[in-house]
Amino acid sequence: MSHIPRLPSSLLRATACTAAAALTLTACGSGSGSGTASAGSGSVKVGLITKTDTNPFFVKMKEGAEQAAKENGVELSTAAGKFDGDNAGQITAVENMVAAGVKGILITPSDSKAIVPALEKAKAKGVLVIALDTPTEPESAVDALFATDNVRAGELIGEYAKAAMKGKSAKIATLDLAPGVSVGIQRHDGFLKGFGVKEGDSSIVCSQDTGGDQAKGQTAMENCLQKSPGINVVYTINEPAALGAYTALKAKGREKDVLIVSVDGGCTGTQAVKDGKIAATSQQYPLKMAAEGVKAVATFAEDGQKASGYTDTGVTLVTDEAQDGVASKDTAYGLENCWG
Repeated sequence: MSHIPRLPSSLLRATACTAAAALTLTACGSGSGSGTASAGSGSVKVGLITKTDTNPFFVKMKEGAEQAAKENGVELSTAAGKFDGDNAGQITAVENMVAAGVKGILITPSDSKAIVPALEKAKAKGVLVIALDTPTEPESAVDALFATDNVRAGELIGEYAKAAMKGKSAKIATLDLAPGVSVGIQRHDGFLKGFGVKEGDSSIVCSQDTGGDQAKGQTAMENCLQKSPGINVVYTINEPAALGAYTALKAKGREKDVLIVSVDGGCTGTQAVKDGKIAATSQQYPLKMAAEGVKAVATFAEDGQKASGYTDTGVTLVTDEAQDGVASKDTAYGLENCWG
């Protein structure tokens, strides 16, 4: 996988109805059809483009944008790719939103490199462009980034897994995202750093891509168990992949002796930590990402002040089995704050 520069380690953590008619991508929860306009009634238009409309992470992000749009008196249009990786769909959404006169676009890029020309065209027309959750490559292709420090999120669960193993020899499976996607690369690299191993270390006995999907996570885990039955640590890109891994392990009677760690901290995933299916997860806050992005566009519309650089929206390790030397919160905290 290609190298994506990590975010600074010193960071503790991360529209209108006329536009709706123009958008050709899926609206939240529909799976097909046109984008939607909602929230707020002001003349300032803000566009939100997510990777998909079905992933609960992006559903929560949309909720944050809608709430912030109402609070800031702006009009919000939303669109999403038809699947994670639908760069062409995101390009269409960018073009349609620019044509509809948005003041700013918030986007979670499906392809961090391929989306760049479309975003640069939007910026050239005076649109404020902010990446949420996933940095572009290069990061300078957007005006600002509001996101989790995904390397730090990976480091936290790596440190946790290392401590939880208590010196036992590790046989690690990594259930990753997809080649070239910066979020997946950063979390993977962070996990290895936190665990104290390098890519290619003999302790990493299996690596499979899952697309962050539960069914694919189950298949990947089944493949890894066939390749190396003695796996005792499983890193997963997100909690759907983790729950898929858990299902595969349970079918083999291994669910209680394999340590599963993950990233995201959604309500379903945090409940899975509470239920003992996942040992720990790094919780991030998509609602905050979107809310801060909408506020930034509203500020830009009001006084011309552009948001710039990286804003860390925070990450917290959530577990009910705390380990010495690794800061964490319990699942009561995690469920109260899941994706807030």
